[in-house]
Amino acid sequence: MKRFEARPAIVTGAASGIGRAIALRLLDEGAQVLAVDINAETLTTLPPSPRLRTLKVDVNAADSPRCIADACVQAFGGIRVLVNNAGLGNCPPFHETSDADYDKWIDINLRSNFRITRACFEPLLASRGVVCNIASTLGLIGYRRSAVYSLAKAGVIGLTRNLAADYADRGIRVNAVAAGVIATPLTHDRLNTAQFQAAIVGTTPMGRPGLPEEVAGAAAFLCSDDAGFVTGQVLAVDGGQSSSAYISDALVQCWVDAHPDPR
Repeated sequence: MKRFEARPAIVTGAASGIGRAIALRLLDEGAQVLAVDINAETLTTLPPSPRLRTLKVDVNAADSPRCIADACVQAFGGIRVLVNNAGLGNCPPFHETSDADYDKWIDINLRSNFRITRACFEPLLASRGVVCNIASTLGLIGYRRSAVYSLAKAGVIGLTRNLAADYADRGIRVNAVAAGVIATPLTHDRLNTAQFQAAIVGTTPMGRPGLPEEVAGAAAFLCSDDAGFVTGQVLAVDGGQSSSAYISDALVQCWVDAHPDPR
């Protein structure tokens, strides 16, 4: 499929993990992609293409939104697709969250989305473009020890729905993907711990972490004309975790073994 033939697209956090998979998926489907990341070395590992440009930038920097928007317009003549993917998980628990921690997780997960979308908005309006925000299932449901991250991702979902309502009549579509646990370099260490396997993978009905390419497929759908009548939606890509109160038999047995019935 070439659903994005010659369409200029921006993907933030594009050097690895979910962002890399999305950038490659859009590129494979014909898009002209500006891959944005703070890690210049990893950006260089993206496959060379005449339709790919890379930009090293800290999405939290004061001038980064304008820099990103201008770079895409200068390289490709406009902006048709914006994927706000840059983010950071694994925050401290609420009672240990300092003001500096709060700013750190809110800035990269929410504030950067708002500012980059705002900077790209005039070109997006001109192209009747689309925005896809990468949120999280933790923005949909509460979860232990994730207060500031959940807060930020819930804000991303709120922003998604509000922009969709405000600008649908001007041709802009805005949706979000709520990712569950995905096997990426950032989750690699945690995925290899027994506690994470039991608590996260063990409560996922499909019984495994997702792949970045599976998130990329959902994002590509939402950004494509196949989703032409879809806006303001949050698509959970989480193996069913947020749709059920599923607990695996192994996790139940673990609980029983740790808490035997009194005799």
